[in-house]
Amino acid sequence: MAKITAAEVNKLRKTTGAGMMDCKNALVEAEGDFEKAIEILRKKGQKVAAKRADRDSSEGAAIAKVNDTNTNGVIISLNCETDFVAKNESFVTLANELADLALGFDSKDAFLAGSFNGMTVADKLTEQTGVIGEKIEIGSFAKLSAPFVGSYIHAGNKIATLVGLSAAVDGAETAAKDVAMQAAAMNPVALNEEGVDQSVIDKEIEIAKDQLRQEGKPEAMLDNIAKGKLKRFFKDNTLVNQDFIKDSKQSVAQYVKSVNSNLEVTGFERVALG
Repeated sequence: MAKITAAEVNKLRKTTGAGMMDCKNALVEAEGDFEKAIEILRKKGQKVAAKRADRDSSEGAAIAKVNDTNTNGVIISLNCETDFVAKNESFVTLANELADLALGFDSKDAFLAGSFNGMTVADKLTEQTGVIGEKIEIGSFAKLSAPFVGSYIHAGNKIATLVGLSAAVDGAETAAKDVAMQAAAMNPVALNEEGVDQSVIDKEIEIAKDQLRQEGKPEAMLDNIAKGKLKRFFKDNTLVNQDFIKDSKQSVAQYVKSVNSNLEVTGFERVALG
């Protein structure tokens, strides 16, 4: 039997994130072969992943990252099964490392196939499933590009948002963060009226008409009253038309204009867990 040193165990632990005893056992099984020990730990992860494939992984960490020029941003959620794991420091560190890597990819599939410390991201997730003992996966992957992109992560990493602005003007960083906080708190369905799916509009009109019928309003009046209610829906549920949470006397669009008269919100992304 090969003699396994504490230094070798520690090196494997740092490489894989596995526990000390798991690393020692893998090295013993591999007779001291480092690469073979890594493969043993991966296979363990595959077995655990297969057993937990049908588990719900609604907990985790939603992380937003923006590149150095503030022109591109990404949000990923690293999902797990329990809040206990989601709050673990090493889990959050991994989520941040993966989000940094995700900035360089345009799709979730390409990201999962990307290289992370000598293995693919997908293999790393499988490995960590074995290490942690829970289903670990990338849930959401959202990207945003704009002349200026800002981000916000709500306390506890449960909600992450990105906001795009039309120009990198003075005050853009503060404005983008304020609007990103707005998107996190108020959960708009779209940027503006044009971004609301027609099926959502049709449903809101039908709901409004049903309510009006129950109130005894004449059928001939329903269309006009429902359109008024739809305008209220747009105000409450589209980002630029919402009341600004820091000053309800102005809309989000008006707030952004107060920073710079030519500034506009061009887009946003929001990922929430739970």
